Amino acid sequence: MPKLTYGEALRQAIKEEMERDERVFCIGEDIGIEGGFGGAFTVTLGLSEIFGHERILDTPISEAGLTGVAIGAALMGMRPIADVQYCDFLFCAMDQMINEAPKIRYMSGGAFSVPMVMRAPVGATARGAQHAQSVESYFAHCPGWKIACPSNAYDAKGLLKTAVRDDNPVLVFEHKKLYGAKGIRKVEGAIDASSEIPDEEYTIPFGQARVVREGKDVTILANLRMVYEAGFAAEALAEDGVDAEIIDPRTLNPFDYETLYRSVRKTGRLVIVHEDTLTGGWGAEVAAKVMEDVFDYLDAPVKRVCAPDTPAPFSPPMEEFYVPGKERIRQGVLSQQ
Repeated sequence: MPKLTYGEALRQAIKEEMERDERVFCIGEDIGIEGGFGGAFTVTLGLSEIFGHERILDTPISEAGLTGVAIGAALMGMRPIADVQYCDFLFCAMDQMINEAPKIRYMSGGAFSVPMVMRAPVGATARGAQHAQSVESYFAHCPGWKIACPSNAYDAKGLLKTAVRDDNPVLVFEHKKLYGAKGIRKVEGAIDASSEIPDEEYTIPFGQARVVREGKDVTILANLRMVYEAGFAAEALAEDGVDAEIIDPRTLNPFDYETLYRSVRKTGRLVIVHEDTLTGGWGAEVAAKVMEDVFDYLDAPVKRVCAPDTPAPFSPPMEEFYVPGKERIRQGVLSQQ
């Protein structure tokens, strides 16, 4: 099986879905410029040469505009894949993102649907407070959106293909340090999220978590880049005599609580790790659900290891302090033992 980077796997998924269904098209800023680099992180590189600019649509720098066009196209039976350069820019289109795309199907009693995908890079990469946020919790709070957070190339392809075929609006959040882009778009400190990708077609169902590492002493729940930091922490914890199980939820909405609960019943401890800030992060909701549903199995309070409640810093040393890493996760786990 060929091994693809995260970005290459996303590109392959888009190409296959556009070949499969003529209603699928891409819309975004700088995604198809001749001689360009295929969007902010190379995902659409070369697709305009294959499908033409009628299906790889470059837009002005207006997130509100491109989001509105995508919603309208979806309502008319198309299946747009919209691309924003940074997740922070979704806030420029919040009326469409909150009051339109996720509510129209409900408000129309199912008469209309909005089968659109919105792709957005998240996470801190020394770009400062307005290009570094992890915004999953804003949209996990909004009924109507499905939310995918692939942490590796295999999941990126499978989840994106599932998203394109869904009749509901889907947000696909992609961490900047996972793309594996080279040259002009190379990200310092990038993580190798590449995977072997089978030749045969596959999709990954939403609401199906992945057990990344099995263990018996503590459950670590982490998404996106934090899956890797949790893995580094688990290796260190093994030297401390702690056997950590790691779960990647893959999707935040729908969320696979059953897989998480099985793990918590086994280990008796839960540490939730995400790059979003502590207060109001998606981990807070998961912690509340765990306390409601499997409290009797817990041997210690649920612990959250998250970014502090401040904007992301620009300074690389400060960013390293800001983003949860191996040692903070390790200490969070040891505090429960």
